[in-house]
Amino acid sequence: MTREQRRLAAIMSADVLGYSRLMSRDESGTLQRLKAHRITCVEPVLAANGGRIVKLMGDGLLVEFASAVDALRAAIQLQQATALVNATNAAADPIIFRIGVHLGDLLVEDDDLYGDAVNVASRLEAEAPPGGVLISSAVHDAVSGKLPVTLKDIGELKLKNIDRPVRAFQAEWDPERWSLSGNERPGATAGAFPRGAALALPDRPSIAVLPFQNMSGDVEQEYFVDGLVEDIITGLSRFRQLFVIARNSTFTYKGRTVDVKDVGRELGVRYVMEGSIRKASNRVRITGQLIDASTGAHIWADRFDGSLEDVFTLQDQITSTVVGAIGPQIERAEIERTRRIPTENLHAYDYFLRGLAVINSGRMRGAEEIVATAHEALALFDKAIELDDEFGLAYGMASQCYTMENQVGVREDRADFVRRAVRLARRAVELASDDAAVLCRAGQAYAYVAGEVEVGAALLDRAILINPNLALAWNMGGWTKIFLGEPEAAIERMGTAMRLNPLDPTLFLMQAGTACGHLFAGRYAEAARWAEKALAERPLMPLALRIAAASFALAGRTDEAREMIARTLRANPGVRLEHVRALFPLRRAADLKTYTDGLRTAGLPD
Repeated sequence: MTREQRRLAAIMSADVLGYSRLMSRDESGTLQRLKAHRITCVEPVLAANGGRIVKLMGDGLLVEFASAVDALRAAIQLQQATALVNATNAAADPIIFRIGVHLGDLLVEDDDLYGDAVNVASRLEAEAPPGGVLISSAVHDAVSGKLPVTLKDIGELKLKNIDRPVRAFQAEWDPERWSLSGNERPGATAGAFPRGAALALPDRPSIAVLPFQNMSGDVEQEYFVDGLVEDIITGLSRFRQLFVIARNSTFTYKGRTVDVKDVGRELGVRYVMEGSIRKASNRVRITGQLIDASTGAHIWADRFDGSLEDVFTLQDQITSTVVGAIGPQIERAEIERTRRIPTENLHAYDYFLRGLAVINSGRMRGAEEIVATAHEALALFDKAIELDDEFGLAYGMASQCYTMENQVGVREDRADFVRRAVRLARRAVELASDDAAVLCRAGQAYAYVAGEVEVGAALLDRAILINPNLALAWNMGGWTKIFLGEPEAAIERMGTAMRLNPLDPTLFLMQAGTACGHLFAGRYAEAARWAEKALAERPLMPLALRIAAASFALAGRTDEAREMIARTLRANPGVRLEHVRALFPLRRAADLKTYTDGLRTAGLPD
């Protein structure tokens, strides 16, 4: 006789509270939100804790873990992630899980699991409070003292179809120790911020990090120097107590001799950091100085030396030093939480920085340049992934290459193009679900390329919660609000992005997004005004041309609208209204009609 296959494992059973009620109220919307929740919350949490989905039902799931500690940690993290999603989507019915966890002997058949242990986990889940976690005594004994959680003994329970009482414990935890603290956001300001205009200081410590000088004597090292500075900016932006100007604005000063007082006034910050990097052989020297822009006084200056293998440690030292100088109220625990190593493979990191340099080259002014830049950068990110197949941000940037190319329009391999973009985005989220930059790039790909707007919106909402200083998240989060039919929220988010990144060379994207918001709010003249601003920056950008054409047409500026379509067709002769509908995933029927009516009036063929 064939010997039964059995193994000891921890089982987590999770179920959505009131699933039938949610489906009866909004079947399509509920399914979309559950799918988005699975991709943005459930799968990343399980991947981070080594969970394997055994069964996935419409309203719940059964997951296997190698240890009880991993299972309970995943259960709590899933509840915390779900609470964040519900907090950022207050208009919709909340998704609420009940979770049960048990440790026991399981019968294995192919990829499925059976036996008493599965039944106990399922029955514990049914007894768990909404948003709570119930565990068995076996799990209690295995995890006791190993996680920051209180396990409240609720006694022995008589569970359905279980022939013995099961002693159960309710998990209770401090949300501050298991999730993001607060959801502070920068104040939104609608409008563009031209160079020379003085901006008001934020109500918290604010800083701009200028491009560092390349002291290596080798112009080929520019990408390395710029990449390290970008990482320092990213590290600082993770501190919710700081207001950090985005890289695209500070890099407009690259190669210029500047007065830090002017920089502080133009960017609206109290502190300015500048420095230099020297890379020679396997050694790196980074010098930095922090200046109070209001007085010109030096706060500190220091030098950081190390090998290339120490480069991430050096970046963290610089970040910690800056934070200590300008934000002493920030706790050491917060500093430790921001430490990260994106990859152990320095060759992969090098290819990644080269890809960033290509994207930041500023060459993408027309359709052909966009495609060429996207392909060149994608090849470099693919190299980084080949060298480290767990480099989450490289996957995210690779998916952004598809987002860039998507706006150009017509292509015969559309279905395969979308599949490749989604594969990269999904993998990025699996590997780095707590990295706002990764969530931002993946969210763009889901929403704009694949048309899975709810999934993309959820990822971008999480990115904003994790890093409220990330201008790109506010920008792209604004686009998802447009797709979802929330134009006023979109305009507000675009305004926040422009305040965080007032000199961004890609400001035209935020201006075009603001134009869209006004267009779908019925303010056609205002939409046309913002479209003009976007076109002044990028007169050949396909997306900006289409938005401008619709805005001009509905504002009664028909001749200008037709000129926008003429430019569009010169760049993409085959583009038609049917393609535009696929490339602009508007959920609200009225918005789609407004957009297509405007383009048709402007002269875009059906």
